[in-house]
Amino acid sequence: MSEQSLRGKVAVVGGGAKNLGGLLSARLGEAGAKVVVHYHGDSSAPDAEKTVEAVRGAGSEAVAVQGDLTRVAEVRTLFDTAVDTFGGVDVAVNTTGMVLRKPILETSEEEYDRMFAINAKAAYFFIQEAGRRLNDHGKIISLGTSLLAAFTDGYSTYAGGKAPLEHFTRAAAKEFADRGISVNTVAPGPMDTPFFYPQETPERVRFHQSQALGNQLTRIEDIVPVIMFLATQGWWFTGQTLFPNGGYTTR
Repeated sequence: MSEQSLRGKVAVVGGGAKNLGGLLSARLGEAGAKVVVHYHGDSSAPDAEKTVEAVRGAGSEAVAVQGDLTRVAEVRTLFDTAVDTFGGVDVAVNTTGMVLRKPILETSEEEYDRMFAINAKAAYFFIQEAGRRLNDHGKIISLGTSLLAAFTDGYSTYAGGKAPLEHFTRAAAKEFADRGISVNTVAPGPMDTPFFYPQETPERVRFHQSQALGNQLTRIEDIVPVIMFLATQGWWFTGQTLFPNGGYTTR
């Protein structure tokens, strides 16, 4: 049976400065984990520092690390910092991603490359480096999307870029199993965060809301407990894609 307590463990959170990643980092700290809070750009640095302070305020330790996870060297630096600062890594969660809603006929090569770099390449090398650096019985959790189970227009590069996560997850779960490392993907419904609204019209927002329980978008508060579960009592899940979305899509 895997260790179920996070007290004294070390967690790396990709995109851990704000929104889902920020709340998750704070909750991990409250559970006693030491947290490495990753953030991408200078604009997110103040949020990262606030999150670090929230973890410290909960009585644990944290450090912020800036990096572009589409660059493999910077993924490695993120995990190097965790090992050098806290002595190892036990939980690695990648919440990063980029949303684009655009018809296929209007999508540029640059947009395609950017979307797949962020949603697929960064995710792949995050899993790879986590597999190299995690302690035995560690947990790797990636953030997907419920659009993986949808039949819809507009999101070819977003849902398409996230789709490989399922295959990365299954392969890694098999390859890391002899060390007791579980690997899973959490695929929320459309989340009520600033990333969602610029892609949609008010009418489509209302449609997305109508497809889930309570006529509401997924909230970050709905997803953090699922990730926390996979990092603790849910250790027996591995190679899975979970769809916490209020029935927005099923598969």
